[in-house]
Amino acid sequence: MDILFAILLLSGIGIIAAVLLTVSSIFFAVKEDERAVAIRDCLPGANCGACGYSGCDGYAKALSEGTETRTNLCIPGGDGTAKAIADTMGVEAEDVVEKVAYVACNGKCDVVKKKFDYVGQKSCRTADIAYNGDRSCMYACLGYGDCVNTCPTNAIRVEDGVARVDPRKCIGCGICTRTCPHGLFHLINDTSRVVVECSSHDTGAVTRKNCTNGCIACRKCEKTCPHDAIHVIDNLAVIDYSKCTGCGACVAVCPVHCIHEGNFICGAHF
Repeated sequence: MDILFAILLLSGIGIIAAVLLTVSSIFFAVKEDERAVAIRDCLPGANCGACGYSGCDGYAKALSEGTETRTNLCIPGGDGTAKAIADTMGVEAEDVVEKVAYVACNGKCDVVKKKFDYVGQKSCRTADIAYNGDRSCMYACLGYGDCVNTCPTNAIRVEDGVARVDPRKCIGCGICTRTCPHGLFHLINDTSRVVVECSSHDTGAVTRKNCTNGCIACRKCEKTCPHDAIHVIDNLAVIDYSKCTGCGACVAVCPVHCIHEGNFICGAHF
């Protein structure tokens, strides 16, 4: 009888708890905006934040609330996602400006010296805690692959000690830009043709001592550019992509070859 009583008691408690949970789910349920749900279904689910919101749910919510949020902010989804969102909202579709990432460092193993032999967890963030890492250039890629581990499309690999992006796989989510402790990843339009593969703000003499591929702020690129699209700012060449035509004049005159020309759309590596 004692065993039977215990079984009945537990069963009764279970039934009462189930009823209470069911009632609670009905009366305290948070109603979802059907429009937001429909928009959310159009998004790829990367939750990368490239749209400027916390994730796909945040972007869908902003769109459903009728704010000034544009329908073409999902870079990973591209034009297809933008059109699906526009169709759901009953508005005209806008083109997406596709973006890809590149690494602003050309400090390969044979051109950058090491300050010490790092022994520890193979992580850029961990290695960076020790005097900005083991490379003599404090701006250099550490090459331990934090970016590789976080890229959702396997578009990044470490080659000769430096991270490299495969533009054919890159979806422009920007996760790598927030992962690298030295901020070496940059997103640019996939129509861009020229990039500066250096991030050093040291003087030319110091940069040259630490890395033979680094920008030495000689200003030859600045003087040669026919469109006034590149300037040396804080000892580093910086491209103004609103003026750059991709003519390659700066590439030809750079004495250390830290300015590279390529084609993101065709999948050519810089």
